Amino acid sequence: MRLGQFTTDGTAEAWVGVVSEATVICLHEAGAAAGVSLPETTQALLDEWHWREKVDLAVSYAEETGVGVYDRDELDQLAPITDPEKVVAVGLNYSEHADEGDHDVPDEPVLFAKFPQSLVGPDAAVEWDPELTGAVDYEGELVVVIGDRARNVSKEDALDYIAGYTVGNDVSARDLQNADEQWVRGKSLDTFGPLGPELVTPDEVDDPHDLDIWTEVNGERLQDSNTEHLIFGLDEIVAFCSRAFTLNPGDVIYTGTPDGVGFFRDPQILLGDGDTMTVGVEGVGELTNHCVER
Repeated sequence: MRLGQFTTDGTAEAWVGVVSEATVICLHEAGAAAGVSLPETTQALLDEWHWREKVDLAVSYAEETGVGVYDRDELDQLAPITDPEKVVAVGLNYSEHADEGDHDVPDEPVLFAKFPQSLVGPDAAVEWDPELTGAVDYEGELVVVIGDRARNVSKEDALDYIAGYTVGNDVSARDLQNADEQWVRGKSLDTFGPLGPELVTPDEVDDPHDLDIWTEVNGERLQDSNTEHLIFGLDEIVAFCSRAFTLNPGDVIYTGTPDGVGFFRDPQILLGDGDTMTVGVEGVGELTNHCVER
């Protein structure tokens, strides 16, 4: 199942729908017609009791009656999660990325936070003030979205708490990141967290630890790796986080970027006004955003 968030005219409230190649089923609309109460947003849906079974009923009704079915091309798509409680990110989680930045490979996951207001959806602009930062970089990542409340969960059980996967771009102001000697400000500028296009449920991903991942800037492939090279697997990350703080439905975890980021290239490849970034994760999707200097 692929879940996305949409608006019908660009100004209305976002609603969550089940996405197919050409259509989207609005779940709260189809559910209401079928006598099943479903919330409007993805985050609220993931917190709903037995949401998967309710979604199946709503989808079956929509497919039989046409209620709540929209042409995908007529909708505006947002990030699959737009207002999570937490956006957690893992740094230095591919050994070759640690090496290119002259960092030691960590002994345990390195966590930092991105502010939720940094999130934007597919085809949205990534914007910054060139007087604030002159070293903006891309970081393509596989992103985990939590589906059930997780506190002190074991590594063996951790994957059961994942609602699904999506694609992320941990856009980074390297000059701010280096000046602060910690990463929150440089990673959390407004629009610096592209996410999407959809949330893909685990049943559609054979092995999240064996997915090709890549990033292209203006059509040139600059990152090209596979999630098999993650230092800490998704199960380790979720369990590690849950030992420190409660993970709630809808929380987002960026799991780290492979080597090939622009800041550590020689010569450097930094983002500028008019550039286009595309991050792809095999079986999950492709996320494209464009850059705007304000």
